[in-house]
Amino acid sequence: MTTPTGSALSVVVLDYGFGNVRSAVRAVERAGAAVELTASFDRALAADGLVVPGVGAFAACMRGLGAVQGSRLIGRRLAGGRPVLGICVGMQVLFEAGVEHGVTTQGCGEWPGRVERLRADVVPHMGWNTVEPPPATQMFAGVERERFYFVHSYAAREWTLRTGGRIAAPRVGWTEHAGDRFVCAVENGPLWATQFHPEKSGDAGARLLRNWLDTLPAGR
Repeated sequence: MTTPTGSALSVVVLDYGFGNVRSAVRAVERAGAAVELTASFDRALAADGLVVPGVGAFAACMRGLGAVQGSRLIGRRLAGGRPVLGICVGMQVLFEAGVEHGVTTQGCGEWPGRVERLRADVVPHMGWNTVEPPPATQMFAGVERERFYFVHSYAAREWTLRTGGRIAAPRVGWTEHAGDRFVCAVENGPLWATQFHPEKSGDAGARLLRNWLDTLPAGR
């Protein structure tokens, strides 16, 4: 995928010590972008798109983000309308807080709400599952009925952000696992996020990543 000038879209996968970074790099490259894996604040700020992956514990991921000024980086990019894609725990840290084993850790605070342990009978939620896409979705265009790959024990089980009509409301997708319903995807202007792993979701995940690349300003 190229810009109007003929150069490839530039995407940084943030290397902060957590996440399936190599898988994410390969998947975004296959989707059509030139991808760099780096912890550089300046390079991540300048890229057409930023991917924030994440696996493991919420608190550990926040410490890793803190070491590379990740929260500030995300905020700076969004203030300028520059796209960010969070994946798995990279989505969870966008909320106000995460609660693990009774301990609350502050998140990046882009959205209100808490990430908590699933209340399903079977945890972790691991494997393929369907999603309930939001209306008028860009993220799931062409893959509304497909399955995606999940690996997690925690999620945001409520969506509490209300815009009151002052700005466009975020589009929120949902998934159910063993009787527990949780947020699986958010389209919020330049900020997109998925609880599942598009880089592990085959053709459906590849199409979703191409849909994201289509939102990058240089690709319009």
